[in-house]
Amino acid sequence: MGLLKKNMSGELNMDKDNFIKWLEDTTELSSYTINRYAGAIDTLSTELIKYGLNENNLFNITDKNIIDSILNNQSFQDKNKRGNRMYSAALNHFTEYIEHKKSSNYLPVKKGKPILRDPSSPFLTNKELINHVHSYIKFKGFHYSIEEVTNLFLSIKTKPFVILSGISGTGKTKIVQLFAESIGATEKNGQLALIPVRPDWNDSSDLLGYVDIKGDFKKGPLTKVIENAEKNPDLPFFVILDEMNLARVEHYFSDILSVMESRKWQDGKIISSNLLTEEIAKRNIKLPANLYIIGTVNMDETTHPFSKKVLDRANTIELNRVELSNLSFLEESKIVEAICVPDSKFRSRYLHLKDLYSANKDLVLKVTDELEKINKPLQLINAHVGYRVRDEICFYLDYNEDGNPLEEKKAFDYCILQKILPRISGSDRRVEQLLSELYRLFTGRVYKEGQDSYQQEIDEAKYPNSAAKVLEMLRRLGDDGFTSFWIS
Repeated sequence: MGLLKKNMSGELNMDKDNFIKWLEDTTELSSYTINRYAGAIDTLSTELIKYGLNENNLFNITDKNIIDSILNNQSFQDKNKRGNRMYSAALNHFTEYIEHKKSSNYLPVKKGKPILRDPSSPFLTNKELINHVHSYIKFKGFHYSIEEVTNLFLSIKTKPFVILSGISGTGKTKIVQLFAESIGATEKNGQLALIPVRPDWNDSSDLLGYVDIKGDFKKGPLTKVIENAEKNPDLPFFVILDEMNLARVEHYFSDILSVMESRKWQDGKIISSNLLTEEIAKRNIKLPANLYIIGTVNMDETTHPFSKKVLDRANTIELNRVELSNLSFLEESKIVEAICVPDSKFRSRYLHLKDLYSANKDLVLKVTDELEKINKPLQLINAHVGYRVRDEICFYLDYNEDGNPLEEKKAFDYCILQKILPRISGSDRRVEQLLSELYRLFTGRVYKEGQDSYQQEIDEAKYPNSAAKVLEMLRRLGDDGFTSFWIS
């Protein structure tokens, strides 16, 4: 490489420095890994003749076909295998860098980090993005099923408010942190915020802020995230409200829920009513369309139950599955890196059923027909679902049709489990009658108390997850004289 260094060292080093800077600004890679990747491109520049190419400096190219030629070369593949695939990983990043060099359409991001305004996502479908997130989580040494990751993604896309419930220690907070991290949202770059809820919160000022005795507005933790999201509308921002029900959710979160329901289309963009007014915050602050709020909850003697108003407006995901003997995920050796994913992959396409009806009328009719059957027994205790729940179930199922990460019945099963069953609780005969009828609808079998095993009926059920939950609630009603969706 003597001639190359002699003639082009200044240009080569400048482009190499730009590549390093780009990796630092757009990835969460360590400095060690970044320098290794830059060195790998340096090394490959000296070997291009071996791969049948006339180029003498990879840092100068703008044609991705050259990268493809290298990746498909047998000599390179042998070298890459010996190098534990470090060279192909470097080239994959370098391909994105080439696109970066060819584009002039950037937005400034927090701390000066650049990002494409409308970057072409490397994922064609929701399924491909979900597979990336799941692989990243496994690489980090945590175990969540592909279905759990899929359900979280579809729930976030359906409505920017999700509740994760379950016994302590099942990883409710961690799955959100890793989900966000896998797509480039971290606490370091301001796209992820963990806000612990305090038991003494009794109004929205604890989250949004308040006017002090001097008349100055003191920003709350959520308002600070909102301002970052406003400045970077093409990036997703995630807020984790940790142990959300230590305080009464209706007291401190009702303003946010109401504004979330006010969202509408204006000039092709989603806007909301004012969350904070000019009189309080010196300017009108709305709820950004690129902000996603996930609350984690435990159900025990230190926490508060949820009202139907809250449950109506969220997908409630239960994470109670524990497989202590499954250690296979700890053997994951494939390196999976976080990537920057634009907000367009998470943002809702629909706000009202009319938005969907013309595009997927058959789905709307099918869902409505199925929900009418489920609503009949729910009316026994006035727990039947309204238009909002129907609409959001339709949205969830439509988003699932992009790549079909879940089978249609399985997706509807999750919707029942998350949008309908959390509404059921009680101790009287009507609750037992309701649950028995739901068991029949979900399994096609009549519930018989005291049966030796129900496993075959659950396995063969139309909606097995929902059927298993209904069975659990029926048993609790028989044992305790009271039942609810929540495990306490």
